[in-house]
This record gives sequence, structure tokens and C-alpha cells, in this order.
Amino acid sequence: MIERTSENNVVNGNVIPVTLDANFFFERAVRSLDRFQYDKALKNFRKAVEYEPENPVNHCNMAGILSEMGKYEDSNDILTHVLDEIDPTMTECHFYMANNYANMENFEEAERSLVTYLQEDASGEFLAESEELMELLQYELNRPAPLVRIRSREGVVEHDRARSLLEEGKFPQAVKLLEEIVQNIPDFLAAHNNLALAYFYMGRFAKAKECLGEVLKQDPGNLHALCNMAIFLQYAGDQDQLAGLVRMLEATVPFHQEHVFKMATTMGILGKHQTAYGHFRRLLKDEEVGGDAGLYHYCAAAASNSGLHTEAIRCWQMASRLDPESAVPKFFLSQMQLAQSEGRPLPPVSYNYQLPFQEQLKQWKNNTDSFTEEVQNNPLLRASFFWALRYGDASTKLQVTEALRWIEDDEISDVLKGVSEQEPLQEAALLSLQRLIGGSPEESVVQRAAQEPVVSSHKGPPEWKEDWQRIIDHMAAVMDRRLDAAQKRDAELLWKQFIARLYPDVPLFRHAEGWCAALEYLTAKLHGHPVTYREAAQHYGVSVSMVSRYARRIHQACGLTQDGAAADILPPFTENI
Repeated sequence: MIERTSENNVVNGNVIPVTLDANFFFERAVRSLDRFQYDKALKNFRKAVEYEPENPVNHCNMAGILSEMGKYEDSNDILTHVLDEIDPTMTECHFYMANNYANMENFEEAERSLVTYLQEDASGEFLAESEELMELLQYELNRPAPLVRIRSREGVVEHDRARSLLEEGKFPQAVKLLEEIVQNIPDFLAAHNNLALAYFYMGRFAKAKECLGEVLKQDPGNLHALCNMAIFLQYAGDQDQLAGLVRMLEATVPFHQEHVFKMATTMGILGKHQTAYGHFRRLLKDEEVGGDAGLYHYCAAAASNSGLHTEAIRCWQMASRLDPESAVPKFFLSQMQLAQSEGRPLPPVSYNYQLPFQEQLKQWKNNTDSFTEEVQNNPLLRASFFWALRYGDASTKLQVTEALRWIEDDEISDVLKGVSEQEPLQEAALLSLQRLIGGSPEESVVQRAAQEPVVSSHKGPPEWKEDWQRIIDHMAAVMDRRLDAAQKRDAELLWKQFIARLYPDVPLFRHAEGWCAALEYLTAKLHGHPVTYREAAQHYGVSVSMVSRYARRIHQACGLTQDGAAADILPPFTENI
């Protein structure tokens, strides 16, 4: 510490000490800032740094002045020095650097620094400011930030990601993420609720109820958990517990918009359509959501199911005006008009803002691409598939398994791997897996399927015969000029599936070329390639009638649908919750 005195004051006998330390220069810098004298402020902050070089605050003050002066690179150099040499835990430096980069229009670096700040800062001092800056960066970069977590709001980003997965119908991935969240943050009730929904969509009732039990144990009045529990009880057929819970919910008048919507949809699912209609009407009066065509459909469905046909027509007409490109309101309006002209009530209307499943099925049968897109984007439809694979009968499971082979999706692949262990679905699941993921070295299940005969255990394993293998070899040699490796593998798996279905009553295959032509024809159809019986017959030098006859035999034995199209599938089993 240095002390100086004024000579005149000493002469007069008045000694006024002046303490020249970091605080002295800090105060002078602040006074200069108040007068907008940035050069003087910077000079005094530099002196403060000289007196206390290990104090990161002094360095940050100097960086702040440089930023105010437009010297963003110099400011970031100082902030980097603080993080590298003085105090790596001073995470706010990343936030300051993000602002500097943004001012330099270096938005990529700004995003990188901001993400680092959000992921590392435990206090969240600049959380609100960070959200504003993040919105700016997303606008400038035209994409969302690759943010994995916000440390000061532990679990929030992960939970948002899990919710997105649920909305996309990617239930196994959502379950995995939500399980991690609730394990790390046991009192994160929203995560418990969504985990219960994910389990429910996948048909895992016991786990779903267990999750809700944990929520209600911590918060007995949690509306989301109570509504979900009511839906679970209805599907479980537990009318005794359900009756009391429904009475309590019907007497509840939620206030928040999210809770009103939750209650309305729950009442609709439970068949309490008049109560649902009242809640949907409340939502339509809310300016924030009153212009949503989907909401008008929900209200129309509740009105129609309650016998309020005039109100239902009015709501569908409004939905049609708000969403003129959608076929949904137009379809239900036409159905309502037809029902009224015939003097009959309209059948129960689903609350889903989409065409009835059978109506969609008519379109899917003529458009495989549309079917694929619908399954990928419709979480309810995906949930129906998972439900059917877990609880459907053997025929339904087989139909769904074969339909899913058209969906190139990691989640579907994971589901089919599980199904491949179920008999008698093993052949169809492996064939579908082969269609989805090919024969890469990592997929040992598929490799084994390509190398070994796939059989149904309830019939006993056949001893693979040379005549059967001869057809595979001949087909592969002829197909080599037209089809790729994946298609050859599919043809081979289809043949092995056919043998397994026939065993032990496998006939003697006298016309190998005819069977090869039939396999090539069906494989081409499965892959969506245009092919005719005549073309397949010409490749192998056989008659068209022989190819047609043998293709029908394989078709019937393996449960394939006409021309390789996906089989009929179940309608969605529940509404949005």
C-alpha cells in the first residue's frame, strides 16, 4: 500500500492520507463511467488490475469498459485470460464473451460461448438475458441451439427434449431420457407424469401406474397425475376406483389454460363429453388459443358426442375457415350432413384432429410414402403399433410387424429387435429388420438370419436341405445383374421364412426357376420397384402363370399383402392426453 500526503497540508499541520490501492482506482473509474469518460475509466481500471492482478472482478471490469468502447476482441482477450489463468469457475465470462461475439456478428462463436455459460453456470444470474440472446442467435442462425442442459435449471432442457420425443412418438427414447431425469431429480413431478404417459403409450401399465403413484405421493392434488390415473384406470377396466376419481374431477374447475385443456381432453377420453364440451368452450374464449382449428375440432367432437349437432356444425365450419387445407373438418361436416339427411345420429367422433383411421387406411393402401410419413409423424399411430405388438393376438402382431418394415426408423428397428424374440413372429420381425437396417457387422441378429434358416419353434427346426439352398444360390446368381445386396438378402430371408411356414410339410420344389422368379417378383414389390409377372418370368425362362401361382403361394404362407403393401393395422387406441 502506498500513502501520499500534500506538502501544503503538512506545512499547515493538516495531514490528509491518500490510500492508493485497487479500491481507490475502482472508485475513480466508476466516477468516470458516470460521466461517460470511458478512456479515464479504462485507465483507472487498469491501475486497479495492477494493484490486484489476481482479482478476476477487476479484469472483468476492464473487459466491460472495452466492450462499451466497441473493442470487443480486446475485451474477449481479457475474459479468456480470466478463465485460463485466474479463475476458471467465473462462468459469467462466457456470457460476456457471447455478447461480444454477437456484437461482432460472429454468431457461431456467440452461440458456443452462450451454451457453455448455460451448461456450466450454477447460479443462473444472467438466465433471463441469456434466453433473450438465445432467441436472437436462433433467428440469426436459423436453427435451434445445440443446448444439452441448463445447470441452474437442472433437468429442464432434458425434459423439454423428452417431451419433444413423446410428441414425435419416439417412446423408447423418451422413456430412457425421462428415467434418467427422475432418477437424478426425484421431485421433478412433470418428468414423472410424462414418464407415466410414455409407459402407457408403450402398453406398460404397471410401470405407468407406479410413476403416477410416486407423483401423487408427493403431490396428492396434482391435476395431470389425477387425469392420467383416470385414463389408466379406464383402460384397465377398474370401474370401482375410476368412479370416485371421475366424480372428483368433474367437480374440479381448473384455472390455468394448460389445466383446462388437460381436463377437457381427459373428460372426452372418459366419455364425459358434456363436461369436456364446457371446458373446450372456455378455451375458445381465450384469445391466445381461440384461433386454433384443432381446438374447434375438439369442441365439435365433444358437442357431436353430446348430441349438440348444431354447435358441432358451427365449430367444424369455423375449423374449416381457420384451416382451409385440412380435410378433417370438411369430412366430418359431410358425415354430419349425411347422418342428418338419413335421420340417424353421427357415430362417436374421435377427438384427434385427423381423419378416422379407416379413411386414412384407404389412402395409405394407394400410397406407401404417405403411410410411412404418417407413422413417422403421428405419435398416436406409433403408440397403436407398440400396443398391438405387446397385447394384440398373433395375427394382429404379424400384420403390424410386416407393416413396420416400410418405416426406416431407429425406434421401429429397436422395437422389431424385441419382437424378433417372440414366436411365431420371429421370421417377420427379422425380415422387417433386414429391410430397415441391412446387414452391417453390428447387427448380429440380422447376420444370423441371413446365414441360418429362420424357423418357428412350435413346428420344430427343419434340417436345411440342399434343394432349398439351390434355389437361393440360383436366384442370387440371376438377380446379380439387377438387384442390390440388400434386396438379395431380403429375397433370401423371404425364402427361409416361406420354408419355415411350410415345415414340416415342405413339398418337393421341382421347378426351381419358377420359385426364383416368384421370389424376385415379391422382393421387387417389397422394395417398391415396378415389376410384372411377365418380366420376372422372362428373366428365368418360365411361364407367367407359374410365376403368378408360386408368388401367390409365398404370399399366402408368409402373410404378405397384395403387391407388398402394408397390412391392415389397428386404429389409435387413445387420444392425446
